[in-house]
This record gives sequence, C-alpha cells and structure tokens, in this order.
Amino acid sequence: MNKEFEASLKSIETENILDLYFYRPIGYQLARALRGTGITPNMVTILSIFVGAGTGFLFYFNSFTYNLLGVLLLIAANILDCVDGQLARLTGIKSAIGRILDGVAGDIWFLLIYVGLALRLTDQYGTALFFIPAVISGLSHLLQANITDYYKTLHLYFVSKEKGAEFTNLEQVKAQQKVMKGSVNKFFYSLYEAYTHVQEEMTPSLQYFLKSLREKYGDDIPENIRLDFRARSAALMKRYIDWMTFNGRTIVLFVVVLSGYVWIYFIYEIVILNFVLFLSVRKHEKMCREMSKVI
Repeated sequence: MNKEFEASLKSIETENILDLYFYRPIGYQLARALRGTGITPNMVTILSIFVGAGTGFLFYFNSFTYNLLGVLLLIAANILDCVDGQLARLTGIKSAIGRILDGVAGDIWFLLIYVGLALRLTDQYGTALFFIPAVISGLSHLLQANITDYYKTLHLYFVSKEKGAEFTNLEQVKAQQKVMKGSVNKFFYSLYEAYTHVQEEMTPSLQYFLKSLREKYGDDIPENIRLDFRARSAALMKRYIDWMTFNGRTIVLFVVVLSGYVWIYFIYEIVILNFVLFLSVRKHEKMCREMSKVI
C-alpha cells in the first residue's frame, strides 16, 4: 500500500472495506491535487455540505432519475468529506473547528434527507404524520453517529498518542472552550461540549476504565493493554458499529429510495439501527468492565 496514502488515513483499522477501496482512494487523489493550491480542508468541508444538501431535494421526487442523481450527489459529498480529512493530514493543516465542521456536515445532509423523504411521503399519502418518524429518525441518527464517532476515535487513542490526539474528555473540551476566541468558535464548541457529555453519560464503564488507566499509567498505557483493547474494539466495529456509519446506512437508503418504498428507511433507522446502537454500547461496556478488572 502507498505509504503516503496510508498516512492520509486516520487508521487502516477503523476504515471499512467500502471506504478503503472506494471513497478513500478517490479522496486521496483529489487531496493530492489540491495540495499546494491554497484550498484548505475547511473549504472542502463547507463545499461538501452544500453538495450533500442537494440530496434531500432530489429524494423528494418520486422519480428514479432524480433519485439516482441524489444518490450520486451524496456519494460525491462523501468523497469530499474524505478529501478534507486526507488533505488535512497530508498538509498538516488541522483545527479543532475543522473536526467539528466535519462531523456536522453529515448531520446536515441527513437532516435534509429526512425532510425530503417526509415531504415525499406526505404528498404520496396525504398526511403530515410522516414527519413524526422523520424527527425520530433524525434524533436517532444524531445519537448513533455520536457514539460511532466516539468509539472510532477511542480506538485510535489506543493505536498511538498521535492518531488518538482528537480523543478528548468533557473536562478538556470545557477547558478549550474557555480559552477559545470568537463567538462562532465558542458556539460550535458549546455544541461539541453537549456532544461529548452525551458520549460520557452513555458509557459509564468506559469512563471508569479510562480513569483507572490514567490513575495507574498516566499517558503511558502498556502495549499489551493497547493491543488487547484494539483487538476487542476492532471486532466490535466489524460486527456492530460499522452498521451505524455512513456506508452502513446509505446502502439501505439507496436501495429503498431507488425502489420507491422510502418509508422502509425510517423503520430501518428507528428499529434496526437503534437496536444495533443498544448492542454496540452494551457489548462495549461489558468489554470495558472486563478489562478494568485486570488493571
């Protein structure tokens, strides 16, 4: 594997097959082309938001052609979402706000997709009640994406200090917010604070495990513990957590939208993916309790 391509990834361990062999290689080539042009990762992120936002509009129409264009637009937006991170790693241009913007991008895409699907079903069946599952789907999505991002960033923390640099706890986020300048930056960080608070509230066993590690080892976690954690974490990602990623949900989304039975996606989001979330947290917490006993 190209060493520069590998360096443009957060970690091969956290990439699923579709990312590793489709999205990331395209993103890498675009990132290389943009390097040295003055275009920053944050500019690419903002562009991806606008590109992905058009998907919800195209999914509103009960038209295979428009829906296929929407699929292609969302794929393009996700490629751009890959580009921003890969460009940041290739150029060293990184920022805390950039990471937050990167996470917000996907939320905006799907917010507008849920609105588009709800409007489509409202027109089709003559009732606005479809906005209820749309809202529940949106809230479910936010929670699922939050926990998925947390577990993947946590995995990187156990890979190395460098790759896990983005993993922060609530106290660190609050401290960063206090010294941050600019009302816009502080606003985004207040959202990030709430985001982090939810992560920690949902994972008490993990928080106890991390606290125990800090008290005993500080920042120098023994390699045997790192390896054990990563092996268990990687297994959980492949079995459960990856279903809640962009690829895990869009495969189903694309099929149901192109087939015309868009209401099925709300069932998938609310019932199936929330059950996957429940299993993911339960299994991960059990893993942390087991590992805490041997510290």
